[in-house]
Amino acid sequence: MHIAWIGKKSPFCGNVTYGREVTNALLERGYQVSFLHFAQEEEFLGTRPDRPEFSLPFLYKSQVYTIPAPRSSRVLTQVLQDLRPDLVHASLTLSPLDFVLPEICADLGLPLVATFHPAFDRKPRNLTSGTSHLTYQIYAPFLANYDRVIIFSEIQREILAKLGVPEQRLAVIPNGVDVQKYAPGPQSIRGRWSAKCLFVYQGRISTEKNVESLLRAWKQAKLGPECQLVIVGDGPLKASLESFYPSSLGIDWWGYEPDEQQRVEILRAADVFVLPSLIEGLSLSLLEAMACGTACLATEAGADGEVLAGEAGVVLSTQGVTGQLRTLLPILRDHPEWLILLGRQARQRVLDHYSLAANIAKLELLYADAPYR
Repeated sequence: MHIAWIGKKSPFCGNVTYGREVTNALLERGYQVSFLHFAQEEEFLGTRPDRPEFSLPFLYKSQVYTIPAPRSSRVLTQVLQDLRPDLVHASLTLSPLDFVLPEICADLGLPLVATFHPAFDRKPRNLTSGTSHLTYQIYAPFLANYDRVIIFSEIQREILAKLGVPEQRLAVIPNGVDVQKYAPGPQSIRGRWSAKCLFVYQGRISTEKNVESLLRAWKQAKLGPECQLVIVGDGPLKASLESFYPSSLGIDWWGYEPDEQQRVEILRAADVFVLPSLIEGLSLSLLEAMACGTACLATEAGADGEVLAGEAGVVLSTQGVTGQLRTLLPILRDHPEWLILLGRQARQRVLDHYSLAANIAKLELLYADAPYR
């Protein structure tokens, strides 16, 4: 089967990782994959020869949304006409092109699948989650025009069904992790830190990730020199937060880490992974930490609470994150045996429900039902 995949390759975000991991897995299973994305020519360097790429013109793109060029829909239509794929799979990029794609594919007689994974909270409790809820409200009428819409959790299914998306078009296929690559193992990098208890945050440093609440709690908890906090990632708030919370507070501002094996070793070395987000989809960083056997602490934002429920981790409310962390960080430091137990349960949860292989198998079954209309 020939899949035309429409997604993102840059800037780095969860959508980029999702597209890379799924298309690589499809290629390994014998699928033909063509990758269409908003790109300049230099972004084609380092591409796989068995996954041809096609450029869609754009005016602006960020980790959150994309503004296509006026001619992008015409270019997309021509590429799809030339490729004649069996199916189009769009990992939606929060772009106006998402709204016209169903009409383009209907005119060409192509089955169309979407993956819809904007971050969300169960209720619009603040400006950030309220904006996310508005995104769901705007997208729902258009998602109803897709043949199938892949989402990551039952909570998303409930939200979209209430907004009018036909339930028979919704398919829950969560993010998945390569459980062989992300697994307990060597952690020589731990020698970089002398701390007995290592806390790690890995992700964007932006408003919705709520990293400042973690930093405030860290400063207030005064955990002492035996504890270290490592912030892995970059984003618009990094410079300002780093100036207010310097390394003298026991914080290692690691920055963006492009090497995947290095990121794996950091997660293996961590005693606790902390994710204080206000909104989420289904955090791949959280699943990766869990797969590495690391004790995890995350808010209930998006599907993350669902992932950790039932003692696979510690779940926080998205309200009052600083106060909750200020209380919990010393408890976690003082109970290493609890951390070991949480880490084992976290990995088992991923093995049971969030392995990449199992979720690709679900995707193959969904593809096998095409054509849908």
